Amino acid sequence: MPIDPNAHIEITAFRWVPDFAQGLVRDLRIRWALEEIGRPYRVRLLEATKPRPAEYFCEQPWGQVPIYKDHEVQLFESGAILVHLGLKDERLLPVDRAGQMRGIAWLIAALNSVEPAIFPLLMTDIFNRGEAWTSEARPKFVERLEGRLKCLSDALGDKEWLEGRFTIGDLMTVAVLRQLRGTGIVEKFPNIAALIERGESRPAFQKALSDQLAVFREHEPQGAAA
Repeated sequence: MPIDPNAHIEITAFRWVPDFAQGLVRDLRIRWALEEIGRPYRVRLLEATKPRPAEYFCEQPWGQVPIYKDHEVQLFESGAILVHLGLKDERLLPVDRAGQMRGIAWLIAALNSVEPAIFPLLMTDIFNRGEAWTSEARPKFVERLEGRLKCLSDALGDKEWLEGRFTIGDLMTVAVLRQLRGTGIVEKFPNIAALIERGESRPAFQKALSDQLAVFREHEPQGAAA
């Protein structure tokens, strides 16, 4: 679904980010969901490296992206936005209540049980790279993360998707786990690696990723460092 400047759905996104963050900024999660259900949207771009306008904090208390707006709601937090979209379209969540709540539970698990175990690794590998404490701390962070991934791997088993069909729970899980690209950790769990590959091979994901990266290429600062 092409981006439509006249669409009633609006999301916020960054104009440009460094290479390590490209393809991971959280507006991608919403772009992907909207592509899955064929809903056009427009994008309001912000500068990631500059302070947000003061009024933006009235919409997003931490100044992050994305914000989502449609005729019904104005939301922040990618998880809340995906729940809103999922409850409106059975391509993202089943119509039966039990199935809906299971999909939502997996979304929350991705955000609350998996992603927090990834953050310390991002600190050692990216944000605090080279500092004295990171070499000692990293193995402990990896051990904790692998424990979380082992539980996820056991729950997934040989299923194609976490609940047997694609939901926002799978979308969020794949989006969260993509932050581990290049670490070699996911590859220790072949069924999780296969889940990520299935998610990334979906045409909706490919279109969403292409659209996000196109914005970064268009607005790349001259001489920007990776």
